[in-house]
Amino acid sequence: MYRSNRISVVIPCHNEEEGIRAVLAQMPAMVDEVVVVDNASTDRTAAVARELGARVVYEGRKGYGRAYKTGFASARGDIIVTMDGDGTYPPDSIPLLLYVLVEEKLDFITARRWYSRSGQAKSPIRLLGNAILSGAMMCLFFKFIIDSQSGMWVFRRDVLRKIGPRSDSMALSEELKILAFTHRGLRCLEMPIYYGERIGTSKLNIWRDGFGNLFFLVRMRLVLGRRRRAAVVMPLPRPDEAAADLPVRAPAQRTS
Repeated sequence: MYRSNRISVVIPCHNEEEGIRAVLAQMPAMVDEVVVVDNASTDRTAAVARELGARVVYEGRKGYGRAYKTGFASARGDIIVTMDGDGTYPPDSIPLLLYVLVEEKLDFITARRWYSRSGQAKSPIRLLGNAILSGAMMCLFFKFIIDSQSGMWVFRRDVLRKIGPRSDSMALSEELKILAFTHRGLRCLEMPIYYGERIGTSKLNIWRDGFGNLFFLVRMRLVLGRRRRAAVVMPLPRPDEAAADLPVRAPAQRTS
C-alpha cells in the first residue's frame, strides 16, 4: 500500500525460473500483490513464483502483449507496476516511481533505462535498434520518448479503460506509450532508472521483433485517429466482479 493506493506488480514470464526468484526476493514491502503471468513456461517458473508469495495466472496463448493483458485483467491494485522477470528492471526503483506518480499527480510513467549499475554496456545492435524505433516514434507522433522499448511502466488502473491497448505482441510496449502520451486527458512522464543485469536467456528476437515494432508504428500512425473516434470507454472489471457477472444457467426442464 502506498498513500492509500493498493499496488500491483504484473510480471509476464516464459521460462524465467531463476530470474523470477531474484526479482521477487527484492520486491519492496509496499507492494500489495505480485501477479506473475506464466506464459506457457516449461520450467518451474510458476512453482517458484508461488513459493515466494506471488499469485500466478496461466496464459497459454504466447505473446508479450497477450500475457500483459491477462495480467492487467487479474490485477486488483489501484496502481499497476510492470517489469520483466529476468532482473533487468530493479524492483527497488518502485518506491521512487510511485512517489513521483502520486506527488506530481501523474497518470502514467514509463521508465527509461539509463545506466547499468555494474557499468556493463548494452549490445551496440540493441542500442541502435532502440534509437531507430524511438526516433521513428518521435517523428510519427511528436512525443519525445527516449526509450520507446522500455518494459517498466507505472500507471493508475483506470488508464487501461481510457486507452484500450490491443496488441498481443512485443509492440504492446509502444502501443501503451503512444496511447497514453497522445491522450489529452492523461498526464505522462518518462523517468530514468538504473537497469540490472539479465538473468537467463533473452526471449527477444532482435530482427523479427525490431522490424515488427517498426511496422507497428507506421500502422499505428495511420489508424490512431480512427481508433480515438471509435473508442468506447468500458470499465475494466475486477476479477471478483467478472465472476459475479457470469450468467447463471437455469436448471433443465424435465419432459414427460
